[in-house]
Formats: sequence, structure tokens, C-alpha cells
Amino acid sequence: ALRNFLWENGVVRAKGIEGKEEAGAKFSDYFDYAEPIRQIPSHRALALFRGRKEEFLTISLGLPEEPPPGQMGPCESRIALRFGIAAQGRAADTWLLDVARWCWRVKVSVHLELDLMNRLFEQAEEEAIRVFAGNLRDLLLAAPAGMRPTLALDPGFRTGTKVAVVDATGKLLDTATIYPHEPQRRYEEAINLVAALCQKHNVQLIAIGNGTASRETDRFAADLLARFPALKATKVMVSEAGASVYSASAFASQEFPSIDVSIRGAISIGRRLQDPLAELVKIDPKSIGVGQYQHDVSESKLSRMLDAVVEDCVNGVGVDLNTASVPLLTRVSGLNETLARNIIAWRDAQGAFRNRNQLKEIARLGPKAFEQAAGFLRIRGGDEPLDASSVHPEAYPVVRKIAQSVAKPVAEVIGDSATLRGLNPASFADDRFGLPTVQDILRELDKPGRDPRPEFKTATFKDGVEELKDLQPGMLLEGVVTNVAAFGAFVDIGVHQDGLVHVSALSTKFVKDPREVVKPGQVVKVKVLEVDIKRKRVGLTMRLDDPMDGTAAPRSSGPRPSGPHEASPRPQPQKPGQGRPQQPARAPQSRPEPAGDGVFAAALLKARQNKR
Repeated sequence: ALRNFLWENGVVRAKGIEGKEEAGAKFSDYFDYAEPIRQIPSHRALALFRGRKEEFLTISLGLPEEPPPGQMGPCESRIALRFGIAAQGRAADTWLLDVARWCWRVKVSVHLELDLMNRLFEQAEEEAIRVFAGNLRDLLLAAPAGMRPTLALDPGFRTGTKVAVVDATGKLLDTATIYPHEPQRRYEEAINLVAALCQKHNVQLIAIGNGTASRETDRFAADLLARFPALKATKVMVSEAGASVYSASAFASQEFPSIDVSIRGAISIGRRLQDPLAELVKIDPKSIGVGQYQHDVSESKLSRMLDAVVEDCVNGVGVDLNTASVPLLTRVSGLNETLARNIIAWRDAQGAFRNRNQLKEIARLGPKAFEQAAGFLRIRGGDEPLDASSVHPEAYPVVRKIAQSVAKPVAEVIGDSATLRGLNPASFADDRFGLPTVQDILRELDKPGRDPRPEFKTATFKDGVEELKDLQPGMLLEGVVTNVAAFGAFVDIGVHQDGLVHVSALSTKFVKDPREVVKPGQVVKVKVLEVDIKRKRVGLTMRLDDPMDGTAAPRSSGPRPSGPHEASPRPQPQKPGQGRPQQPARAPQSRPEPAGDGVFAAALLKARQNKR
């Protein structure tokens, strides 16, 4: 009963540790903080626990109002009532009441504080893992630019900008290092070299990493396209998240043993523009950086969830059997790293797969693995048209039955919407393939090999806005969502520091979960609300019609968010949440009736009710 009472009415208080205010400035919003424990959102809870772990904060759990000295609080009163302790004029009554107070203060409250703080952390951890998993799914299923020859630029100043050219299948064609920026300023040499590479390999896409010197390199690419209009290429800013992890990985060393580590990063940037899913599966999901406080949660729980998300995305999109890498094949249901390597070895020795049945020739790939994996593996331009779809080989007889019913070859039935929509699915169902399966088959035949990912779009950063000092309140900008947290969304607007759109500024309607409105990789229009250059914070809004005088446009009906504005520009997702803490709810005027047993408890409860 006390545990439930404290969860419903308890208040978490945080204080900054004296003498550590400057070192712990990022936790300054929690130096004098109080909030009801059951109302604390996950990001603030994890920020509090991190602040305590790093010894910048002290955290305690108590009630909104402490009882005056010498009087019993609601928790002590419940203990006394439970054991029939009351001031009845007996010699030991005072001593017994002191025991009840001592019991709460020294024993029960300490135990319950630990218990409820663990409960708060577990809830926050679960929410943080859910947010990370959702963001990872959105990032993996981001729109691919398509299989087109791509030149990738990994920007840099002192060490130069790394250049890599990959063909439409992601195969490395050429590499170089250019020095168009400070301190060397070999601009003309760089622009002529890149132009020659674009012409030589018929480049259609230019991928630019969004790290250091990205805006300068973006201007360089714009100048390149202006000087050489015949190139007909499109430049796109690409997230570098995890590229350095891939560059130094064992797989990258096996894939490009003679290529410098820095060049491998450029290759990764170019490939992830072509197909984000195929490239990002090579990177540990935790290194992609689209979560909140991922370093504070259980690594095993997070890994299990993220691995499941990656596998689900890979299977949902499907894998081209003749171009897939080992990491990508490993994520297919039924396959592991050994089978993936065996598939690649067979492909290297025998050439491209012509049909799915050839998978049965792979060493150690048995009937069960074939049954699980075959439907997710695609063969385009092979002997069997159905191999390019998600229809499982076991269901091919159903498709042939459908083709026979309309007197057309299977190849002509695929994609023939008019014919397929005129069929009755029930007429093709049997004991082995039920109605839902037949309906799925017909949908797949209507749009064979359909990709669930959206259409590719790019953001255009505003010219002249390259650093924080270039931003002014009221500016309308275009940007790309880089991360979504429980309190809002971070948006890259091209100033090397993501701005934050607080959850309350995402829409004129009430938003409970920011992922209902935005997803990583989405192109959005935002307005600058405030810029704090010293703290490197940018506040943004997607409510573009709101005036800049502090008043807000009316929202539609619905509950209002209880959290404050946690304005923070680009802290990495694992940094503490920001914002003014909301004040704790005042204690209720009438306390809940304590639970008790026995004649004394019943009599006391009746007396209190009569008094009221």
C-alpha cells in the first residue's frame, strides 16, 4: 500500500552538487528540480540518472509536502494505523509512535525509494529502447536514391576531402584525395580532378558527407555542377553516422584490404545514398546514433531489439541474391554468416544465380533454411519470373493455377492489375494455402517486388546559412530530420549543429509521440525560434504560421503536453534532455484513507469518517 501511495504521490527532487556547477553545466536544468515521479518522461528520467552517475546531481524521492516537526506524515500514519498504534494515554504510546516514524524514515522509505527509482529507470529504459528501435527502422527504410553511378565526397580540411566513385552496383571504381579548402586551397586542381572523374564514370549522383567542412564541400560541388553543366549530376548531403565505424571494421578490411581507412568512409557514404539499408546493415546499429541515452540502457536488451528491427527491415524489403553482401545476407531469416559466405563463394565460382532452386546446392543450406530464406531472396532477370517477387517457391503452384485460369503465361499475369483484381481469391484456396495466403499472393503479383520504402527526396540548405552565427529568429529553412526523441525531433539545417523542434512545436495538433509526425531522413520546413551560440542550441518550430512575439496559434482540441520545452540543438542523442522542470503537483487537500486490519483500525476509520 505504501509503495502504491508513494508512486502516485511521490516527487523526485534533484540538486546540483556544490562546487561542480561549471563542470556539470549540461545538467544545469536539474540543479533545482522537482517533478512527480509518475509524470517524469523517459528522457528526463535517464538524464537524472546519468547526472547522478557522473556525480553532478543528488536525487531523492519524497512527498510534495513534508509534515511539520513532531507530526506524523501520511506514510507514518498508515504504518501506525496498520498496527493499531495511537495516542490513547498509555505510557508507551509516545514510544510506539516514535517507532512508527523511525520505521518509515530508516527502513521502509529507504527500501521503497530504491524500489521505485528502479521502476522509473526500467520504464525509461523500455521507452528509450522503443524510440531507438523506431528511429532505426525509419532510417533503414529511408528512400534509396537508386542504383546509379555515384561519386562520394568525405569532407575534410587539413587531411583533405576523400573521393570515391562507385558504379550502379556499389563496386568501387576510383579513388582520390583533394584539397579544395583551407589550409592548402588547391581549389582549381580539385575541381578539375572531380570533373574528370564524373565524366569518366558517367556519375549521376554526388554524395557529400555531413560532417566537418560539409557546407564548404557542398559549395564546391555546386560550383562544379555550375562550371560543368554537361555532368547532369545531382548533389545530395548524406549522414556520416557510423561511417567511421564501418571504415575500421573487420568486414571493411576484408572488403577493401588495400584501401586506406579514410577512403573506406567515402565509399560507405556513396553506397548509403544508393541504398541505405544495404550499407547500414554493415554497421553495429548502436553506432548509427539515432537513439536517446543508448549508453545508459541495457546493452543486451538494446542489441536484441535492434537486431530484430534490422532483420525485419531486410526481410520486408527483400535482398537481391546476386548483389547482396555477407552482412546483408546474414540478416535474412534462416541464414547466418557461414551460409552467407557460402552463398557468396558459390556466386563467385558459378556466376550469377539463375533461379532460387540453385540455393539448394549451397553447402550446409538445408531444406529448413531454404524454406525460411527463399521468399526474401530476389533474382532479377533469371529463369523464373516469380523469383523476382516475394512469392515463396512453395506457392508457385498457386500462381500457375491462377495463370491457367486466365489462359495466360505466368510472366504475363505478373503486373496485370486488371486481370488479377477480377479474380476471386477463394477459388484458389485449398487445405495448404488458405484465403489470406492467396490474397497476399495476388497483391504481390499485382505489384511484384514492390519496395515499401518511400520516394527519394533531398533537402536544399539555404545559401549563406552555414554557421550558428548566420541564423536569425524567424528564418524559414529546409532541413533533414536526423533523430527523433520522446521530447521532439532534431533537424539538420546545414550549420553543423542540429536544431531541436520540441514536441509541442511539431504540429498545430496535439502530438503524443513525435514519430507520428516526423521520421529520421524526412525533409521538413522549419522556422528558427531562438539561437544560443554560447551553448550551441537552436530552437526550431514546424508551426510556420506562429508569430514570433511569443504568442502561439490556437491548437485543436485535445490534451496539452505536460512537458516543458527542452530546447537543445545538436546534442548527440545520448546527451541529457534539456528544459525547465515542471513544478510538482500540490498535495491533495484530503489524504486517502489508510488501509488497516483489526478492531482498532476499523474504529479509527469510522471515527474519522464521522468527524468529516
